[in-house]
Amino acid sequence: MNSKDVKGSFSMLSFEAAKIRLLRSLIIQTETMQVLDFTVFPKAEYDVPIFCANFFTSAKTNIIVLDLNPVHDIINQYEYKEKYFKSLIPLGLKYAEVWLELICKAVKETDESQIFHNLEAQHRYLTWRAEKDPGRGVLKKLIGDTLAKDMLRSFLFNGVDELGSKTFNDYFPQYCCQEGNLNKKGNIIGKSFENRPWNARGEFIGSFSWIDVDV
Repeated sequence: MNSKDVKGSFSMLSFEAAKIRLLRSLIIQTETMQVLDFTVFPKAEYDVPIFCANFFTSAKTNIIVLDLNPVHDIINQYEYKEKYFKSLIPLGLKYAEVWLELICKAVKETDESQIFHNLEAQHRYLTWRAEKDPGRGVLKKLIGDTLAKDMLRSFLFNGVDELGSKTFNDYFPQYCCQEGNLNKKGNIIGKSFENRPWNARGEFIGSFSWIDVDV
């Protein structure tokens, strides 16, 4: 796909595997920047965290973000945190290797209620990202609002329209204004802190809710 001014190009790939619902990558190249957006979503039978890798390069800026997004609440569900995140703390940037190890060792869930719980948790994540993803503005500028929305919902966060029926306001009612409109203000991401609001065990000790922190 090309940008509106035909000076930028978009390359998209997606795959699936036995334990992976969607592995997708988006590469954006323009005269002024290069972007890689890479994410791996496990199938609902596995509660393994979602793996994300983002690279952004311009003439003056280089940003690399590697992240594991938990599908469940790691503040209130301590067992989930111990299951997947305790071993990650000393491993730093080896997230990709660790994620592959986690998914290879993951045991397929057979309890229907837990599978549904995993599915809803992943849908909740997709619903947030499809609405609040920080790259929305760049996509909108390059290819227009309609194509940007389609790319977000059909490719980058594929499943948001298929895996569940709940809306953004269902999951995040605190972002709904009195008039019923969505609050477009940002969240904790990008905020600076004089002291990190996490303790040595990685537990959030600030005043924000889990919803704001986790996403």
